Amino acid sequence: MWFFARDPVRDFPFELIPELPEGGPPGPWALHRGRKKATGSPVSIFVYDVKPGAEEQTQVAKAAFKRLKTLRHPNILAYIDGLETEKCLHVVTEAVTPLGIYLKAGVEAGGLKELEISWGLHQIVKALSFLVNDCSLIHNNVCMAAVFVDRAGEWKLGGLDYMYSAQGIGGGPPRKGIPELEQYDPPELADSSDRVVREKWSADMWRLGCLIWEVFNGPLPRAAALRNPGKIPKSLVPHYCELVGANPRVRPNPARFLQNCRAPGGFMNNRFVETNLFLEEIQIKEPAEKQKFFQELSKSLDTFPEDFCRHKVLPQLLTAFEFGSAGAVVLTPLFKVGKFLSAEEYQHKIIPVVVKMFSSTDRAMRIRLLQQMEQFIQYLDEPTVNTQIFPHVVHGFLDTNPAIREQTVKSMLLLAPKLSETNLNVELMKHFARLQAKDEQGPIRCNTTVCLGKIGSYLSASTRHRVLTSAFSRATKDPFAPSRVAGVLGFAATHNLYSMNDCAHKILPVLCGLTVDPEKSVRDQAFKAIRSFLSKLESVSEDPTQLEAVEKDVHAASSPGMGGAAASWAGWAVTGVSSLTSKLIRAHPTTAPTETNVPQRPTPEGVPAPAPTPVPATPTTSSHWETQEEDKDTAEDSSAADRWDDEDWGSLEEAESVLAQQDDWNTGGQMSRASQVSNSHHKSSKSPESDWSSWEAEGSWEQGWQEPSSQEPPPEGTRLASEYNWGGSESSDKGDPFATLSARASTQDRRRLSWPGRSARSGGGRWRPNAQRRRRPRAP
Repeated sequence: MWFFARDPVRDFPFELIPELPEGGPPGPWALHRGRKKATGSPVSIFVYDVKPGAEEQTQVAKAAFKRLKTLRHPNILAYIDGLETEKCLHVVTEAVTPLGIYLKAGVEAGGLKELEISWGLHQIVKALSFLVNDCSLIHNNVCMAAVFVDRAGEWKLGGLDYMYSAQGIGGGPPRKGIPELEQYDPPELADSSDRVVREKWSADMWRLGCLIWEVFNGPLPRAAALRNPGKIPKSLVPHYCELVGANPRVRPNPARFLQNCRAPGGFMNNRFVETNLFLEEIQIKEPAEKQKFFQELSKSLDTFPEDFCRHKVLPQLLTAFEFGSAGAVVLTPLFKVGKFLSAEEYQHKIIPVVVKMFSSTDRAMRIRLLQQMEQFIQYLDEPTVNTQIFPHVVHGFLDTNPAIREQTVKSMLLLAPKLSETNLNVELMKHFARLQAKDEQGPIRCNTTVCLGKIGSYLSASTRHRVLTSAFSRATKDPFAPSRVAGVLGFAATHNLYSMNDCAHKILPVLCGLTVDPEKSVRDQAFKAIRSFLSKLESVSEDPTQLEAVEKDVHAASSPGMGGAAASWAGWAVTGVSSLTSKLIRAHPTTAPTETNVPQRPTPEGVPAPAPTPVPATPTTSSHWETQEEDKDTAEDSSAADRWDDEDWGSLEEAESVLAQQDDWNTGGQMSRASQVSNSHHKSSKSPESDWSSWEAEGSWEQGWQEPSSQEPPPEGTRLASEYNWGGSESSDKGDPFATLSARASTQDRRRLSWPGRSARSGGGRWRPNAQRRRRPRAP
């Protein structure tokens, strides 16, 4: 039977990456990059080859192996594994880079910041303090070659080959025998007598001074060069001079050196060092301290090194969310650090946390996620959006907090391109229908119309045909003037999605009714839209061959290409409208739609007006996109738009118990609103243009609806747009022939409602046919 000896190097769980050594401390050790065979995680491997006749050096290497294996400190090179054979020594540590190579790479990239160097030196001094004060050990090899940097930019102290006990246990310092290392020895070591009184840390602090000089000025040519501080910062020069003083007793203890440098105005007294110190002790900090720290962290991240943010700050943020009580405050710094990650890292580290956050019931967490969705939406795939995020986001449509409803509406601009056909064309339309018809906040109803116009190109052709015309027609009857403007501009933004028949028979009659609106801004936009639609109809009339080209998008399937215009407006909607609704709601709560009537065209005198149709206080279902309106005077008005309730959208009754007592704001028809806006008019108007592309480029979506409709002054800091002065007390200088139109119509409506002889059974006040009237017999 044959027995084969096992190769310990081949069975070692780590392997060298075949490349040239990275260097390492002067001496027999060679530093290689390596990886763990099982996981592929990167490591560093220090290799020492045993050579015949070098027993003394081999003993030094074995002693270093033992020291590194037993010493554990955050600022000392972390030992992972090791292998000792007759031919070699392998020491596996965390993945590091020699400080000399790291500084050289930093110079090529523009130089290291003083913040990084201050924290790096802080770590080395802290490691020396641990060795001297806690372990009574003298490092005896502090120099550039003994310092390493990990992937987070943390400086680690290594090179433990020549360490010895300060108490004389185990003999004195080992002999180095390497000229490159002996130049860092302090001058008192040349005096073999015991006349020089020194402290146990004196020699290491001298070498620390040499390290500081080399960090700022490059390799040390000779000991005499230490007299010239060179590029050492002025705030560090006084403390540096103490380290390289000729008197060893003057050299400070490492702990006192740190204290001096951390004093006000000191080199290590900065935000970066304070952040690192807090992160090291974050596990024992109070929740209030953590909240304050994370709130202030995002302000400083721009000045911090990228590697530090990725590898040190990010893990702490993820841990704070996963196991701590930090809550929503971690979101801002989390997404800020996420910008430094690759797409693969983002998917692996950030997205799982984001998905979990969306299921949170914390309102602060939800609203911050919605506000910052633009930063991570590109990393979300469609299955994740439809199955794990959208089901949680839609709860915001039913939230009692208006700010959350507003942010939920605006988030649809970003989510719509990734939604499935069912979620987009059915579920989302249900909620938009309820918001536009039932939401008590006018700005939210307005934003819903705006959002629908922006995502209209993503809807399927059948949904566009059923929804868009009816939705924008409804918006033109909203008591909130900006909603009426949004309805007009909604038609404008989606003009390419309507057939010529729809333009002529459904859209233009609605727009013509707005030419007598009490608000001048509404009239201006209506006239502008009318001219544009008429120009489009006229061009097709002159050349019927253009019909196919003009209607090419009407029946086209939804596609990202068709949503180009909406995508370009999405940034404006997220940033420009975000504070509008919250300001309006916070300062001037809008009345519920059931309590306000919209302007109505006056009915000629002598013609009986139909009685309003009572609407029961039932929750709005998705089948009531177009709710019951009062009977129109002419057939043209009734055919202005397709009714939203022609389709069976399902029911939202289960989710709308809170809204069960609200009436449909559209029930009463277009009644008077002169008491709210009678004296407030648009001061200037832009010249009309028939070119749709130039109209869209003007940003006309945001014209005329960015001020609160209230008689009270807005809160301090709210900037009012020049287009409106809703509820202002001053009267217009010019008489507006339309300003009193609504009031006159309201008076006529009240007179008709009190008209004697009206009967519900007789058809809402209609006269009975002549055949049914009782005639008085003629006298013979």
